[in-house]
Amino acid sequence: MKVLLLILLAQLCSPSLVPEREKDPEYWRGQAQETLRAALRLQRLNQNVAKNLILFLGDGMGVSTVTAARILKGQLQNRKGEESLLEMDKFPYVALAKTYNTNAQVPDSAGTATAYLCGVKANEGTVGVSAGVTRDRCNTTKGQEVTSILRWAKDGGKSVGIVTTTRVTHATPSAAYAHSANRDWYSDGEMPPDALEGGCKDIARQLVENIPDIEVILGGGRKYMFPKNASDVEYPHEDKHRGTRLDRRDLVQAWHEAKPPGKVAKYVWHRRDLLALNLSRVDFLLGESQHPRVPRPQLGALGGPLASPGVLGQLEWPVTPRGCCYLQGMLVPQKDAGTPPQRMLLPTLGMLVPILKECCYTPRMLDTLSVVTADHSHVFTFGGYTPRGNPIFGLAPMQSDVDRKPFTSILYGNGPGYKIVAGERENVSAVDFAHANYQAQSAVPLRQETHGGEDVAVFARGPMAHLLHGVHEQNYIPHAMAYAACIGSNRAHCNAASRPATTILLPFLALLFLLC
Repeated sequence: MKVLLLILLAQLCSPSLVPEREKDPEYWRGQAQETLRAALRLQRLNQNVAKNLILFLGDGMGVSTVTAARILKGQLQNRKGEESLLEMDKFPYVALAKTYNTNAQVPDSAGTATAYLCGVKANEGTVGVSAGVTRDRCNTTKGQEVTSILRWAKDGGKSVGIVTTTRVTHATPSAAYAHSANRDWYSDGEMPPDALEGGCKDIARQLVENIPDIEVILGGGRKYMFPKNASDVEYPHEDKHRGTRLDRRDLVQAWHEAKPPGKVAKYVWHRRDLLALNLSRVDFLLGESQHPRVPRPQLGALGGPLASPGVLGQLEWPVTPRGCCYLQGMLVPQKDAGTPPQRMLLPTLGMLVPILKECCYTPRMLDTLSVVTADHSHVFTFGGYTPRGNPIFGLAPMQSDVDRKPFTSILYGNGPGYKIVAGERENVSAVDFAHANYQAQSAVPLRQETHGGEDVAVFARGPMAHLLHGVHEQNYIPHAMAYAACIGSNRAHCNAASRPATTILLPFLALLFLLC
């Protein structure tokens, strides 16, 4: 044991852990001075009206996830990792958002989505309604509906869109267009009889009916759009993908029929069909896969179906003369049965790296307010006094001083990773902890790990980005963005005669919602 500790201490103190340039104090002084010069330039505030708005949301993308993803990015590029930068790390303004729901200290995705899209905090499990609505009670909904920044943009004459790597009816994107006492009422097949009798509409129906002129919708959850037991176009022999609608409606057909005469509306369900479109001749686009897959980063060779950077980066989205509004989001898949760390961090990078580059750094986005944030965190952590450059999926350089067993740097506060072998904590040295499907250990046994309750980061750049600057309630975000773009109720400061066109891009789910 003493020998092992000596070896670990030697590794920690080894000069090889420190890059040569970092040994020179002038390196750090020069770095700090450059950062200072950049900060001083920010004193000249960009107070222009934002022509475009991008809200990119990483579902569950807490600060610990961001840090771990940053390290992983660097290590995938054969560097130590800690010094790496994610694209949003380059944004000049950073704030913190308090994520609690009106009735929950640790929030869920529905109540938070209502906050950062509609500007109003709400109860957990409800979307697009005020805190006056009780979850599952349809009869509390009427008169409590709240509108989102997507609606504010549409009312301002903008073209709008929603792009996500999860279901378009998931809690995160649905707050942009739906009003529901239960986030799980995806179709009428998931609704109880009293809710149907009370006149409440399912979320998929509201997607088609509430704001029928959404220009772009890309995501998953196709089965909620089709009659019960209708075969799926891609998986015709799999029962779990069959339609779920009790009203026997085909909502894709209803979506087509709701479009004005002379307008071109296209429905796609595969990336090849999406890429084949001439978008300059398309007025409305609906793309739904059954379950969008999140790509793993190859740092230059990204791909995937529909709402993925390999697809979206190749598309040139047309906008109206008055601009457009797109909701983009990314699902960081942690809570699903306690996702293994690699299957959580790799998809995070797979979306963040190419999407933010495409959306936030192209010439057309120079007059864009870009905001990157999360709806909530998870109970994901990493620690253990790991040395510089330690593989992010590796072991801590020490053993527990209680059970004398090693442990991985990445751990969960709760979840399915809790394992007892022969009455003791599982010895991770006896398993392949570097495997993509390895499930990190957790302190408390749960079938699914929970959300975390800490604040989440808000990264901002562009016109009026300085409005996101401190610790805010989460519902402040859309109000600041609306002020920047002169939409919604924040227009008194705008010169109507010279107001530029506006594009709003809002990411979903955390979704991985994507669109530029």
